[in-house]
Amino acid sequence: MQKDIATPIRTKEILNKYGFSFKKSLGQNFLIDPNILRNITGFAELTKDSGVIEVGPGIGALTEHLARASKKVVAFEIDQRLFPILEDTLSPYDNINIVHQDILEADLKTAIAEQFTDVDDVMVVANLPYYVTTPIILKLLEENLPLRGIVVMLQKEVGDRIAAKPGTKEYGSLSIAIQYYTTAETVMIVPKSVFMPQPNVDSAVIRLMKREKPAVEVKNEAFFFEITRMSFAQRRKTILNNLTSGLPNGKEKKEIILNALMTAGVDPSRRGETLSIQEFGALSDALLVSFH
Repeated sequence: MQKDIATPIRTKEILNKYGFSFKKSLGQNFLIDPNILRNITGFAELTKDSGVIEVGPGIGALTEHLARASKKVVAFEIDQRLFPILEDTLSPYDNINIVHQDILEADLKTAIAEQFTDVDDVMVVANLPYYVTTPIILKLLEENLPLRGIVVMLQKEVGDRIAAKPGTKEYGSLSIAIQYYTTAETVMIVPKSVFMPQPNVDSAVIRLMKREKPAVEVKNEAFFFEITRMSFAQRRKTILNNLTSGLPNGKEKKEIILNALMTAGVDPSRRGETLSIQEFGALSDALLVSFH
């Protein structure tokens, strides 16, 4: 069995050998605890017929665990300096393909079609750089890729918002955008002490499993997301006030907004954070006629 990359000693050895220095701008924090990597891999429930997309493999700590558990790993890495390191650390594995590209610019539909011709399912598993967590997850979901799900480590606070339930202070338009496509749960909290360099905050591992169809059926998806964003524009305001200031000519059309709220069965004095995805769906459909 290959010796794990993710131990403090081995990580230091690798970084020293290549004279690697961390780039703050790329949000580089490497995991140095193999048990946590085994757990993350376990949460993805991979088989020898699974394909895996990884984002930001770093020096290959998580990559090797994914390679052991699956048929093939395709990892997107933006930092050219890591390529010689990855070639070295991952040399024992022949089922890994490292792509030098920003995941946000990648044509993932084509990549999946080309790279995973003979797999049963595709999962995204990654330790995401904090600064681009949300755009990456939203890209993966909005592009309607043939994924079974996503298991990612991210800042605990963002994880809390993604998995939040209505009526909590963490619940917002991000929770709705992600739970519209997936069932979301926090499966693990990861202390900041298991990273090198150590970040300022703890992390969480969240698991997002793709729904067969979205959580609610709406007439216009883009408008539905617009209404949810508007409803949280000022969290202390009522849903009526947020919509009145957010919708075009909302102040003149207050009666129309009130009627739509009544149609959707939503009390105008409620705040956005108390509405379920289903209520937002009914509300956006009721407003669509007059505002789109």
